[in-house]
Amino acid sequence: MKVFGQFEKIIKLSVDIMIGILVLAVSIAMGEGVFKITQHVLMINLKGDPNYVIEQMTTIFIFLEIILMLLRYIKEGHHIPVRYLVLISMTAILRELLLEHGGGIETVYLSIAILILVAVLFMFEKMTSFTSIHSEKDEKI
Repeated sequence: MKVFGQFEKIIKLSVDIMIGILVLAVSIAMGEGVFKITQHVLMINLKGDPNYVIEQMTTIFIFLEIILMLLRYIKEGHHIPVRYLVLISMTAILRELLLEHGGGIETVYLSIAILILVAVLFMFEKMTSFTSIHSEKDEKI
């Protein structure tokens, strides 16, 4: 059993190191996005897509949610709350809805997907098995 305990510690340490590298990579990507937004806004003579700033900002929001989820994963003792995955999914769908401007039926499908995810969040909030004493102190969404 002592060997198993050491193996478990090594695995947890390696997972923490990989997550740290992932957080660093996502932070660099966020910084690059902020730089691109700043560069695009400050350059008056740049003729580009007007949706570019919105696209970059929504991508930054997704990156921010991923970083928060990874930090929460480490803080919670290697457990990812499902709520964060649902919120990241909702942000990605909203990004798609804002940027693609597809046909009417695609918009309806994306809206239904968001409605389903909101219902999932509502059910998670109402179910007592998904709340703990520790999460009651956290900020409600």
